[in-house]
Amino acid sequence: MTETRENRIKRMKMRSMRRGIKEMDLILSAYAERSLDAMDDSGLDLYDALLHENDQDLYQWVTGQAKTPEPFAGLIAEISQTFQK
Repeated sequence: MTETRENRIKRMKMRSMRRGIKEMDLILSAYAERSLDAMDDSGLDLYDALLHENDQDLYQWVTGQAKTPEPFAGLIAEISQTFQK
């Protein structure tokens, strides 16, 4: 069964706000609310893959404490900017 775009975005928004650490809940849920509806399928694929990463790693990438792996570099830069607004 194929997931509809609407359900996929709802699932990713929920996953963004129910992370392992509160900081990532706040950061990713803010980004998801602002950005997911406008993303194309490849952007959603990348964000979905990012949601499978470890919260401690994500937090270090977003805050610049660790180098972001190349597939996620642009997305993490966008998320970091959203968080700073």
